[in-house]
Amino acid sequence: MSSSNNADIHSQRILILDYGSQYTQLIARRVREIGVYCEIFSWDFPDAENFAKTAQGIILSGGPESTTKQDTPHVPDYVLTADVPVLGICYGMQALAKKLGGEVSESSQREFGFAQVTVKRASKLFSDLQDDKNEDNQQLLDVWMSHGDKVTLLPEGFVTLASTGNAKYAAIANEGKNIYGLQFHPEVTHTKKGEEILRSFLLDICGCDASWTAGNIAGDIIDRVRSQVGTEHVILGLSGGVDSSVVAALLHEAIGEQLTCIFVDNGLLRLHEGDQVMETFAKHMGVKVIRVKAEDHFLSTLNGIDDPELKRKKIGNLFIEIFEKEARKIKDARWLAQGTIYPDVIESAAATTGKAHLIKSHHNVGGLPDDMELSLVEPLRELFKDEVRRLGDELGLPYEMIHRHPFPGPGLGVRILGEVKKEYADILRRADHIFIEELRGHDLYNQVSQAFTVFLPVKSVGVMGDGRKYQYVVALRAVETIDFMTARWAHLPYDFLDLVSRRIINEINGISRVAYDISGKPPATIEWE
Repeated sequence: MSSSNNADIHSQRILILDYGSQYTQLIARRVREIGVYCEIFSWDFPDAENFAKTAQGIILSGGPESTTKQDTPHVPDYVLTADVPVLGICYGMQALAKKLGGEVSESSQREFGFAQVTVKRASKLFSDLQDDKNEDNQQLLDVWMSHGDKVTLLPEGFVTLASTGNAKYAAIANEGKNIYGLQFHPEVTHTKKGEEILRSFLLDICGCDASWTAGNIAGDIIDRVRSQVGTEHVILGLSGGVDSSVVAALLHEAIGEQLTCIFVDNGLLRLHEGDQVMETFAKHMGVKVIRVKAEDHFLSTLNGIDDPELKRKKIGNLFIEIFEKEARKIKDARWLAQGTIYPDVIESAAATTGKAHLIKSHHNVGGLPDDMELSLVEPLRELFKDEVRRLGDELGLPYEMIHRHPFPGPGLGVRILGEVKKEYADILRRADHIFIEELRGHDLYNQVSQAFTVFLPVKSVGVMGDGRKYQYVVALRAVETIDFMTARWAHLPYDFLDLVSRRIINEINGISRVAYDISGKPPATIEWE
């Protein structure tokens, strides 16, 4: 893969206006999955109007507000004067209806969760989609509702596309003007035909093609990196995580010998992880990687510290210190590469301004000092995590590396509760390896979203042979989640947990007890620290 096919994969784009919905990023991910580029802006962010001028369509998200109240978010004028198709979802539909002269009222019966809508009229949006039929041979769609208000009077020129028993106007349209509204959420998987509905809007109504693919994205990034850095040298902090690994592969493809990676091995990685990083990048791919073995430095810095936040800060600061020291040795370096991804940009912007905004704005999530005098290159800043993984597959990185569970930046430092010691890290590494190995061996690894082992700073009495031993305790944690904002503890089979427990206790000297964490999020967090 040397370059793109010269097609501009950003030329067709969808504007998503965010009204505060927890699903807004999910809308964008669904649009991207269908193959269309999109960006998210807060509904009242000024630059959104400029983006709308080059958009093929506009999607209005849901939100927690009520259009029946005063001074709540509304539909900007440019949405209707842009002369492009518009799709309002939940609050977005209600705001559209109100903007165009319809009426919205608080419903006496709210709808949250599964619902079945009856398709009342043929449309481009639904086409021949159906999950079932009723006794009158009408199409039925299984959808996900989440609303307290509802449209009670349609704007002029609109017709009803679908209804429920509680919401007469569950889907509406003015097809002459290509304006559509859905009271339900097509972006969530509970709406079974949601992807097809969004596909109809994007491809059939907006006229987009599906050119936003992993191959095209990789080619586009490679071309842009070459144009951006020219013949100058780039350094990258390689952690072995998904984002930095994909950045390394992309930059190696784009600029080859102009790239130097710095891998700070802090002694808080998973079993054999440091060797695996070097094997993948230095040996097999020919990437120049400087491995800094800094276990002793990190452990001595963490000596006596048991506060979780202080541990995180110490680990982060020391990483930066070591990285900066190594980077200064590379005299011809002019660029610093980072694995910034789109959610980082959105969340950073929201924290600063309260609004999601354009990804081209300056953004630095690395925490590196300003006096490094290096310019930033952030190849992934347009991409969601699932897109980064698809890109990794496209670039031929090992499946296990690209699709493994999230690993915290401070590594095992926050999976060892309390003070971090080498003894604890070595025990935890081996116990965690057994847990993950058995998950993979029993085809359970990809059925859970995240799984790991935690070292507890307590000892428990155990019986080994004929003697009693006072040894350490570890806890296993596995969760299932879609967005990591909420999570359910994974209901792993008892026989499986029994096997993992026996292996850990039998194979690792120093552990006498294994627990399994059955806490959900909330009230617990996914990580323990």
